[in-house]
Amino acid sequence: MKLLRYGEPGKEKPGLLDAEGRIRDLSGKVADIAGDALMPSGLASLAKIDPASLPEVDGNPRIGPCVGDVGKFICIGLNYADHAAESGAKVPPEPIMFMKPRSAIVGPNDEVRIPRGSVKTDWEVELGIVIGKTAKYVSEADALAHVAGYCVVNDVSEREYQIERHGTWDKGKCCDTFGPIGPWMVTADEIADPQNLSMWLEVDGHRYQDGSTKTMVYGVAHLVSYLSQFMTLHPGDVIATGTPPGVGMGQKPPVYLKAGQTMRLGIEGLGEQQQRTAAD
Repeated sequence: MKLLRYGEPGKEKPGLLDAEGRIRDLSGKVADIAGDALMPSGLASLAKIDPASLPEVDGNPRIGPCVGDVGKFICIGLNYADHAAESGAKVPPEPIMFMKPRSAIVGPNDEVRIPRGSVKTDWEVELGIVIGKTAKYVSEADALAHVAGYCVVNDVSEREYQIERHGTWDKGKCCDTFGPIGPWMVTADEIADPQNLSMWLEVDGHRYQDGSTKTMVYGVAHLVSYLSQFMTLHPGDVIATGTPPGVGMGQKPPVYLKAGQTMRLGIEGLGEQQQRTAAD
């Protein structure tokens, strides 16, 4: 299934994308694409619904973040060896973890706001994991059973804030609009191998990132298991798993985003995002 949320910010309704690419309204079946709806029992109930029995949504509504009421937005850094190399960093012996606040989350096609004074705002296409079953101290062998599905994430980053302003990475990752997710969550049963998905990102039509999840250092199962050793993961938590090479910081010379540009990015089987940048 492809589950999504549509409507104005803060007023999104739950939806399902049918086989013909039409949005079907799930409001009569579930309150939101969040919490209990993402648990195995919730997804099983939704899977039994005939999409043709659901009201078709007219027009072209705004697509919101594909998961509502996200409890934790956890991100992994330097998880592709070739991206670590372009960043001048070593592959970490354990996953690097940081977090984005919920205020960073926006829809897949919403504006990305460049912070005031920023000169090093950058892009990062990433595979997002959506947790569907509470995970605490889970083994790597059992980890994938705790995944509800996958989505596209753009881990927008301000490199000066992240690297040059001291402290943790978070201040360069936490700005408003720096976490587009969606357009939809694809349930895990439709993704045969999350470690073999092509992924790409373009700015103003120029392709900068062209990679695959198969070059991750730490795969999906490892990350879910690893993070569950430090915190309980709950249904609706989102994990961004790192980016392949081709970020702006890695260009020679570096290239960063300016207001008025367009980012397009996508992951095989998970859909595409498109954001226009604007000055904050």
